[in-house]
Amino acid sequence: MKIELNGENTEVSDGASIQALVDQLELTGRRIAVEVNEEIVPRSEHDSHQLSPGDRVEVVHAIGGG
Repeated sequence: MKIELNGENTEVSDGASIQALVDQLELTGRRIAVEVNEEIVPRSEHDSHQLSPGDRVEVVHAIGGG
């Protein structure tokens, strides 16, 4: 199915979870925030939150500094 990931059309497996997308992007273990359709999805829900066709997903890397 197609979703919009950071403004780009992206193909993911039907019924993929956010965690499956994170794994596909090789971002597992990284400090990231994920927003689906303008709502932040807590990390605790990444395994259970299933993506739907046409979802708009933003993945943002947390960068430390000061």
